[in-house]
Amino acid sequence: MTPRSLPLLLAALFSATAARADDIFQRVLIDGSRLNQLGVADSANAGSVTQQQLDARTSYRPGELLEAVPGLIVSQHSGEGKANQFYLRGFNLDHGTDLRTTVDEMPVNQRSHGHGQGWTDLNFLIPELAMRLDYKKGPYSAAQGDFSSAGAASVVYANRLTQGIASVGVGQNGFRRALLADSLDAGDGSLLYALEAQHNDGPFTQPDRYRKRNGVLRYSEGYANNGFNVTAMAYDASWNATDQIPLRAVQDGTLGRFDAIDASDGGKAQRYSLSGAWRQTTDDVSSRVSAYVIANRLALFSNFTYAMDAPDNGDQFAQPDRRVTAGLDASHTWHRHTDRGSSDTTIGLQLQNDNIRNGLYNTRQRQTVSTTRQDHIVESSIGVYGENSTRWSRWLRTVAGLRADAYRFDVRSDRPENSGKASDHLFSPSLSVIAGPWRDTEAYINIGNGFHSNDARGTTITVDPKTGEAADKVTPLVRSRGLELGLRSAAIAGLQTSLSLYRLDFDSELLFIGDAGATEAGRPSRRYGIEFSSYYKAARWLSLDLDLAYARARSRGSDPAGDFIPGAIEGVAQLAMTVTPPGPWSGSLRLRYFGPRPLVEDNSVRSSASVGLNGRIAYQIDKTLRVEVEGYNLANRRDSAIDYYYASRLPGEAQPVDDIHFHPVESRSLRLTLVKNF
Repeated sequence: MTPRSLPLLLAALFSATAARADDIFQRVLIDGSRLNQLGVADSANAGSVTQQQLDARTSYRPGELLEAVPGLIVSQHSGEGKANQFYLRGFNLDHGTDLRTTVDEMPVNQRSHGHGQGWTDLNFLIPELAMRLDYKKGPYSAAQGDFSSAGAASVVYANRLTQGIASVGVGQNGFRRALLADSLDAGDGSLLYALEAQHNDGPFTQPDRYRKRNGVLRYSEGYANNGFNVTAMAYDASWNATDQIPLRAVQDGTLGRFDAIDASDGGKAQRYSLSGAWRQTTDDVSSRVSAYVIANRLALFSNFTYAMDAPDNGDQFAQPDRRVTAGLDASHTWHRHTDRGSSDTTIGLQLQNDNIRNGLYNTRQRQTVSTTRQDHIVESSIGVYGENSTRWSRWLRTVAGLRADAYRFDVRSDRPENSGKASDHLFSPSLSVIAGPWRDTEAYINIGNGFHSNDARGTTITVDPKTGEAADKVTPLVRSRGLELGLRSAAIAGLQTSLSLYRLDFDSELLFIGDAGATEAGRPSRRYGIEFSSYYKAARWLSLDLDLAYARARSRGSDPAGDFIPGAIEGVAQLAMTVTPPGPWSGSLRLRYFGPRPLVEDNSVRSSASVGLNGRIAYQIDKTLRVEVEGYNLANRRDSAIDYYYASRLPGEAQPVDDIHFHPVESRSLRLTLVKNF
């Protein structure tokens, strides 16, 4: 940080509390890994991760950038182009349900998706453009709505790059990547562009053949809190998939760990978006408006049960989904300053409309055999909220909010009996009390309500299209209730720590159903958890991160099957070291522990733990040229990235067999990247 930048930062911090994360940190380059959140955060589990720390991470795939959120695990159970699997706070979040994810204020979660509610595909993310990752956990923010009960993660792209980037990477298992990005002066503003191309086969017997083409074009004027930008993005990808395989076949030698059963599994995905954002900030008020139009298209082919339902053709199914999502997010904040403290009052409006066409088809080698269902869905929502943040004295702050959401579902199904309209609304109050700081320590009490929406097709269904039996409709909006006690401290020089205890209740749990490849509403649930996070700047050239989390998740209400929630994460730990000594060398090492989980309701079958060790070494050849070597699964462990327990039938088996089905962690691999700045 330069001497000239310090007054800018201080002015931004104290002129308006509403400049809380979005408006402050794009104005100057922050020197450090994690931003000190004392006096800014509303809970012990809210934070910001800077570009410096994001750059130091060794991520196998773009979605793993979210593992910078303490306690969050990002995994994969299929081909590289498929949306990742997420775990947080006692949840198996499947492909994103209950984790609200945005990139430049555009929602990534896709409602009423063909494969699963809240589908979150982050493969279009370009890590080099991410200047900050903001996160919050729990339903304690009025500005967060659908899917945010476990947490919310927001990736913020840079408006301008300080240097152009040209990088070329090669690695084992057919990995190749090229990136070109830069900012140019254009009129009164700046034009940023980025072009990315990637190929990856992975260690699988049938190569993934993942091909990605990606681009970003942005025009911006002004600063992040006083200016505007207009952005276009385009992403196109195709891949083969080695889905999860049965443990019994590997143990008896029928299959290798990286073998596939249905060689035609895989998919194609496209994402195109046009978005804009405008912000204005003064000492007394601040306003922001963002709008977006996103076109997503997915063709997904999966086979999880192999030959159980259709021994002749196999059980492969297709879940195509194409949609256009349009939305608006606007807020206005009044800042009031007094001799004793300050107060910010914010009102906000969020609109979203999804025009969706998706279906479920039985296929063989990606060719349609029969139609299970196909639907045209129009899902619309409006959210309004108000939030007041008041500093009553030097040691006491409160944040009180109220959110109201209304949804409308219009489903036109190929089965008239499953067509119809539904609507729902709910109110979500929240309150946070923050005491401190005393000796650079703050204490937090958070209480709040949140929700997730259910698939629109479930709100109008009367007949199961697969079995023809009567089906019950689901509640459109499902409430969650959270309570949290937290502590954050920077009392020891160079050390930032946070500790929290939480409880989270859901009126209905979403569970993954293996043979359908989708989620369905289940029983009410309750989670207790404890989380500890620390960042220690041991020296100018050495930083250490330690994140620990444990959760206890149970279904509520008696059921002979048991009270455990299949796939619910329990224990998680991450330990990282980043070394940046004087001179050309730098490096980082990260150890991740993904603990065992119950796979059935009575806990009689559990997954094994997974341990990963990734690292990076970089050498600065000159001021503009750098070479990096990244290593993944350095211990070459034979762990699972994902485990499920359900019935399947392999070709040649007389009857279905209940078994663990797993997707292996990729074997040890290295990648070499040459980066040129200009």
